[in-house]
Amino acid sequence: MDYVAQYGLFLAKVVTGVAALLFIVWFLGRQKEAGRREGRLEVRPLNRHYQRLQQALARRESGAGDWRACLDRWRRRREERRREAEKVHSEAKRPRLFILDFSGDLRASAVDALREEVSAVIQAAEQGDEVLLRLESAGGMVNAYGLAASQLERLRRAEIPLTVAVDKVAASGGYMMACVGERIIAAPFAAVGSIGVVAQLPNLHRFLERHDIDFEQFTAGEYKRTVTVFGENTPAAKAKFQKELETVHDHFKTFVSRHRPQLELERVATGEVWLGEEALTLGLVDEIGTSDDFLLARRDSHTLLALSYHTPRQRRRPWDLRGLWGRLAALLRAG
Repeated sequence: MDYVAQYGLFLAKVVTGVAALLFIVWFLGRQKEAGRREGRLEVRPLNRHYQRLQQALARRESGAGDWRACLDRWRRRREERRREAEKVHSEAKRPRLFILDFSGDLRASAVDALREEVSAVIQAAEQGDEVLLRLESAGGMVNAYGLAASQLERLRRAEIPLTVAVDKVAASGGYMMACVGERIIAAPFAAVGSIGVVAQLPNLHRFLERHDIDFEQFTAGEYKRTVTVFGENTPAAKAKFQKELETVHDHFKTFVSRHRPQLELERVATGEVWLGEEALTLGLVDEIGTSDDFLLARRDSHTLLALSYHTPRQRRRPWDLRGLWGRLAALLRAG
């Protein structure tokens, strides 16, 4: 009986220890998830990144050499580290260049991160600070890209200089965003423009009719639905839909004209896309170059800070324990 009692006591200790460990893992996981739900802003300095690239190439070119050369390189590296430490202190007094990235899809999903990055910049910016937006987008939904352009207008209203760099493409909704910048830089073969509106959809009405399938649609309001995929699209419905597209196009042109009044809208608002050199001639961009050229030109005069806001992940259900052991493994690796 004494043996059984000791074994029971030992088993109770093991169960208690395991339960305590699982509770700690669960609690830390919840805390971590709470942080993810709030999102986080990552700030990455780039000045030392460019400096390390330069130093790495210089060391590579110097070769192995003899012991005297090695000693000289060691002294030079020590001096470089000292100067770098001094430079870090001096960089705090420099104007800052905040670097934002926008890679657009059809729904302009990156606007969720952009709005937080812009809010951070507006609150932190001081006299002399600037913003560089590295923009890549072929456009998409009107309301989504309208919101993205409005986020950039917040920078203009806060009187923070905004430069937009287009290395590959800024078309349609992408150009709607780009035109907000005080200055637009485009690579020689970047696709720019497409100031137009397009909508298309299939119509299966005749297919359904051939197979004796009725499509019933009920609306309240004359223009609640115009064109449709399954029903018959009447000339009146098509005309109304076309008018709506033209209205959006007029708003698009007005928006572009407000930010770039020097443009000949009748020449560029045709939905066409131009390469960088042509876009410069037409006034769609202000300079031919890349975002890398812009950053290198300012690495000695500005503190370069790349901002990246990470949106929160979807919350797990309280009863979902599938990730418990994964979190435990992650905590053990982190430790």
